[in-house]
Amino acid sequence: MRVFFSARDGLRLSAQDFPGDPARTPILCLSGITRNSDDFAALAARHGGKRRVLCLDHAGHGESARPDQLSRYAIEESLRDVLDAMAALHCHRAVFVGTSFGGILTMIMAVLRPGAIAGAVLNDVGPVLEPVGLDHVQNFVARDPALPTLERCVEHLKGVLPPLTIDEEGWRRMAAGTYARGDDGRWHPRWDIRIAQAMSAGGTLPSLWGPFGALAHAPTLLLRGEVSELLSVETARRMQDERPDLHFVNIPGTGHCPTLEEPLAIAALDRFLDSIA
Repeated sequence: MRVFFSARDGLRLSAQDFPGDPARTPILCLSGITRNSDDFAALAARHGGKRRVLCLDHAGHGESARPDQLSRYAIEESLRDVLDAMAALHCHRAVFVGTSFGGILTMIMAVLRPGAIAGAVLNDVGPVLEPVGLDHVQNFVARDPALPTLERCVEHLKGVLPPLTIDEEGWRRMAAGTYARGDDGRWHPRWDIRIAQAMSAGGTLPSLWGPFGALAHAPTLLLRGEVSELLSVETARRMQDERPDLHFVNIPGTGHCPTLEEPLAIAALDRFLDSIA
């Protein structure tokens, strides 16, 4: 069910809310910087009913409103939005599933509100992000190709995204989650491309080893695309060294970032999520 609520500054935010057993810890899904709540449809289909699944659209993404001020896209503002969402939707503790940017928010949330995190899934993100991967992301965020058809969107994504092990239907879902048809009949990003300017204005993201360490109280699963340019092998290894109990899965043939619909990702996610009451 699509729900809407107001952030503390009145900005209209949206989430998808799938009900489930209230006795079990809910799942809170946070997407990447160019993604939205639709990315977690398959996860919600498998776990909704068993437990509540909440999937948030960040400000300027999906069905959430686009703010006037670029400063509204700062990380601290996104963190406040997550807290506002949890308060408005009566979700006070959850298993966080964070893809890329969503994983950054998850790690920092472990510092701000450790009790809110019952478990964490970090999808192709860690305390250090490689510059070449960040550059690729920022260039993608900034571009509106204004394509004429969904089929052209598929072709475009195949040409610009890192390797993904998905079939043709998967590419169509990816394209439909990335672009939407506008009033002009052309397909435009489902995010505010001004976010690229906010990323530049925000400067270099500091090391997040401290926030990663703050997740020590919570069971944690790390998924990494085997050929990811954002999360290096070295960073993933150090994460394992610092958290010997870390669940780690490398997704073969996949770059940044796994869609969470790969067979290995599904098996790891379901095993991890089912282990948390």
